Amino acid sequence: MQDSPEYLARKKFFNRLLTIYGRKPCLEALQDKHVQVYRLHLSESNKPAPILDEIIALAKARGAEVLYHDKRQLSHISKNGKQDQGIAMDLVLAGFTEHEDYLADFTPGEHTFIALDSVTNPQNLGMIIRSVCASPATALILPRKGCAKLDALVIKASAGTLFKAPVIRCDTLMSCLQAFKTKGACVVGLALDAKTSLENESSAGTRIYVLGNETDGISPDVSRLCDEQLKIPMRNGVESLNVAVTASLIAFRSLLRQ
Repeated sequence: MQDSPEYLARKKFFNRLLTIYGRKPCLEALQDKHVQVYRLHLSESNKPAPILDEIIALAKARGAEVLYHDKRQLSHISKNGKQDQGIAMDLVLAGFTEHEDYLADFTPGEHTFIALDSVTNPQNLGMIIRSVCASPATALILPRKGCAKLDALVIKASAGTLFKAPVIRCDTLMSCLQAFKTKGACVVGLALDAKTSLENESSAGTRIYVLGNETDGISPDVSRLCDEQLKIPMRNGVESLNVAVTASLIAFRSLLRQ
């Protein structure tokens, strides 16, 4: 049975939602005029507090729906009942899309994507998001499985750019990369022992640069899927760069060559 257009549109909308929790993170998000707020979730057991009054007033002023739940329901929504402080909020991330939806309208050409394979440090993830948002890069490919969760630490490290960065979500990186390859994309893995250097790379067409885990690098399965391997030229005996620094070099590489 084929899904109705209404169902597909609703599904696409909910895939762009990010749920955050905690009183200070929710207040800061509400104070940012660039953030689109969908729903505010509150525990019925919350005791009166000035910060809650401010959050509720801002949410209503922004046109957000305000819902009340018991502790168990709120814990299910926040997915962190021990630290949610009786509050969670659904935000609409304008730049987020599912890889199936993105590829449905994708036109091959000169595109630069950065894909993350098990980048688990929230600080690194936030900095990578910020670099992608600020650069000519087309988008960041971010799998739900294996990478750091999108939480308050990532939001802070991204300096708020998470709310507007172009991000393509997928369940697993392998399935996403395989789908992109059917559209003619070249998958490039960053590896210390690669023979080709960034300065000698041919960068025509659609290219996806895969950055691996902070300790182990790219996983074996993803490495086998790569069409090319690439390294950053290093001097003075330095073996590697922080993954967020590498992402910045890739994201801005077209500007650096001008």
